[in-house]
Amino acid sequence: MRGPRVGGHAVGSSAMTTGDRLLDLYDRRRRAQFPGSERAIARRELRGKLSARQRVELLTDPGSFFLLDEFSHGSLPRVDGGIGHGPPGDGVVAGVGRVHDRPVCVYAQDSTVLGGSLGHAQGHTILKVMEMAERLGCPLVAITDSAGARIQEGVDALAIYTQMGRAMIRNSGVIPQITLSLGSCAGGAAYGSGLSDFVVVVDGLSHMFVTGPEVVAHVLGHTPTLEDLGGAKMHAATTGIAHYLAADEADAVDWVRTLLGYLPASNREPAPEYARPGSPRFTDADLALDTLVPDSPTSSYDIMLAVRALLDEGEFLEVGELFGPALAVGFGRIDGSTVGLVSSRPRHLGGALDGDASDKAARFIRFCDAMHVAVVTLVDVPGFMPGVEEERAGILTRGAKLLYAYGEATVPLVTVVLRKAYGGGYGVLGSKHIGADINLAWPTAEIAVMGAEAAVHLLHGTEIAAAPDPLAAARLRSDLAATYRERLGTPYAAAARGYLDRVIAPHETRLAVSAALSMLRTKTVDRPTRKHGNIPL
Repeated sequence: MRGPRVGGHAVGSSAMTTGDRLLDLYDRRRRAQFPGSERAIARRELRGKLSARQRVELLTDPGSFFLLDEFSHGSLPRVDGGIGHGPPGDGVVAGVGRVHDRPVCVYAQDSTVLGGSLGHAQGHTILKVMEMAERLGCPLVAITDSAGARIQEGVDALAIYTQMGRAMIRNSGVIPQITLSLGSCAGGAAYGSGLSDFVVVVDGLSHMFVTGPEVVAHVLGHTPTLEDLGGAKMHAATTGIAHYLAADEADAVDWVRTLLGYLPASNREPAPEYARPGSPRFTDADLALDTLVPDSPTSSYDIMLAVRALLDEGEFLEVGELFGPALAVGFGRIDGSTVGLVSSRPRHLGGALDGDASDKAARFIRFCDAMHVAVVTLVDVPGFMPGVEEERAGILTRGAKLLYAYGEATVPLVTVVLRKAYGGGYGVLGSKHIGADINLAWPTAEIAVMGAEAAVHLLHGTEIAAAPDPLAAARLRSDLAATYRERLGTPYAAAARGYLDRVIAPHETRLAVSAALSMLRTKTVDRPTRKHGNIPL
């Protein structure tokens, strides 16, 4: 059989001219640019999906991407029993680009090449990019779209998956690791999402699961839908693996680009700083905080107004909005510097902490601490959510995770109590006792073991029940609750004990937090010698 020829000469023969060799290079590049079959490309286009190269180009700054391993290929069994070469690139586009003119390592799986399945050659290209991200000290963005392990490669495919997982573990807390799940993410690839710091999915397009519908049907006898088994909405709202549910691919990539603008390239350098906004001493948003908290302790309000007033330009990138909504976590800037923000959300369950919110916030705080990003906490919490369901769901361990995350953190920690700070919720959410550096409170703050009504019921229930009539009982209950609030339900008892550093007017919050963070820039913490702690997982 005659081999490929260029200019009448066999490729690689000594008779090839320099011009022939250039033509050969261009031909190889063309074939590498479209390695999938026409049928597979048509199927991808029918679903409205971008190609792997288009996704990389959309993510990175124009003209900045440096492609690696373009001609890498695996070995595939042929029908005649022999072994042939796989497509160039082996189903992955990988290299180094720039986002906001800062280096980022990227790999994107190509679903038109053997379903994007991971084989030995593709895996080694991905490992090369992971190792380069570690050496360069820059973020790694994985764009996944894969049917899972390449079955015909057997144990080699399993080995490379595990090596990739080990590389991600090695880089955890060293560089930001982000996954854009833009198609299927099955089997071993799904664990990569679980190891990532941030995961973005697209509604109706992204599916992540360890075992696919066919395997479930074979083992359990029923076939779940892709959405039920591992749909984007499920992972954004139920499992919490996904941190942003995008409307389409462009939205997903835009969110990642925005996220990267807040993050340090690695734990070796600070987050990028921007020019301080030239705002007046007190803005209209600041002054509006003086009337934000309602007079009634049972009334709700939009605490996100306080979040936006605190941050430069009112910009807040929320992370995991649909999961554990009792707490909001995300990134913003104060005086041009990135901060991680954790806030109660009293409009959801009155702000009571549950297991999902605890899990979400604990992981977020640990990421901020690993990357030297200060954490600011806004508190309005009535305590932990009571009930059989929460106890059975492991609130003891999950709440302890949040306690552990704050207690382990060495970055600057600034906490502001807006209204309620009751019981365990007070202690866990960045209290002085768990290690926060500066603790502030509004005059509307109530720091106590529990709310006035609950305390009166426990302490004076018998006395109230002995009242001569319901009206007298109600009056006695009201008087006792007022006395409780006056003695214990204000910030001043905590301030008198040094548990609060200052009580501030709400409109002073932005300037007070800014001054605290500026003061804490040189903070250092000495820890006992140990290999690592044992966070309650």
